[in-house]
Amino acid sequence: MQRLSLEFVEWKQAFSSCISSDEMSVRAGQGSDEVLVSQAVWDYLVAAGRPWLVDFQDKQGLSADIIRRGERGGCCAVRLSPVEGSSRTRTGMMEGPVSPVTRKAFIDLCRCARKEMTKQEAAPKRKRSLLPCMMAKEPDGEGTLLPPPLPHPRRSQRQQQKHRKSADMDTCVVLPMQHEPAARTGAELAIGHEEESTICSICMGEMVEKTTLDKCGHSFCRCCLEQAFQVKKACPVCRLVYGQLIGNQPASGTMMVERDPDLELPGHEGYGCICIIYSFPPGLQAEEHPNPGVRYPGTDRVAYLPDSPEGNRVLRMLRRAFEQRLIFTIGTSMTTGMHNVITWNDIHHKTSIWGGPRCFGYPDPTYLVRVTEELREKGITAD
Repeated sequence: MQRLSLEFVEWKQAFSSCISSDEMSVRAGQGSDEVLVSQAVWDYLVAAGRPWLVDFQDKQGLSADIIRRGERGGCCAVRLSPVEGSSRTRTGMMEGPVSPVTRKAFIDLCRCARKEMTKQEAAPKRKRSLLPCMMAKEPDGEGTLLPPPLPHPRRSQRQQQKHRKSADMDTCVVLPMQHEPAARTGAELAIGHEEESTICSICMGEMVEKTTLDKCGHSFCRCCLEQAFQVKKACPVCRLVYGQLIGNQPASGTMMVERDPDLELPGHEGYGCICIIYSFPPGLQAEEHPNPGVRYPGTDRVAYLPDSPEGNRVLRMLRRAFEQRLIFTIGTSMTTGMHNVITWNDIHHKTSIWGGPRCFGYPDPTYLVRVTEELREKGITAD
């Protein structure tokens, strides 16, 4: 008897502390079938009705009822009990304790309700006015979690004339927004295109001494285009290269090609393998490099291509890129973090035979397409 009294005192202290805490929303109760719930959360669940509490009761075959309330109304004790005629009653589980899984499901339900309450309390009024128009009641007349529809935002007289509705319409209808903008005529489109063509995409101002690129047709201010070409001789919009792009790859490197007809790359069965061997001795950085006069170590790199028509086409493009010193550069390694070393220069290579894209290997169905596009952006084409 003394042990039961001590347990009751401990539960009462927990219940009182639960009431005094504003942040509390739900916790386990004294018995296996009891849960302590914030009064505000319980009121929200009861008001929500069908979508939340009723669905839980139908699925679990349980009813949730308040058996005790806090003295100051901040918390209440809810008992979970089997519903007469449910599966729990038919299987003889009427008097058994509620399983921990069921009680946890109810606790999670209360926590979800608490989060929903917090979102609705913190949402600005302006965002609420933009909510989609939905009915506040279900067809059976029971309330839902959604707030009642808010009044439509005020419109100008012209908009009211366009979207006037009949007085007897009592349901919300989505406004036909697709009919609001009038179809633009050919003359209006031509004027709009002309206005856009007078804006420089670099400085976003009116073009001064308009200069048009001959290959892609994009136009810019003459001064803006000259400054852009000092950085890279490519169109600032479509990145099409004009002229021959020369990189700062160390000039002492070599590119060797070997073929192995017996080695097949995953995804390119039936073809042999092309092995590309890049070799660079150590040297000193030139004026075109980040740190002129600083020494860089040598390196050897091996890459693989399928010995197929597409693979040989990419090989020819890579050879041209190597001759234009575009394959490598000197900088900081992305893998080791070392400075003043020879690194790849944005033209991806397959340095492994297996492992897929994650290991820079095969199979990779779109690799040849991607590397072709990377080479095209540097002015290297198959022509």
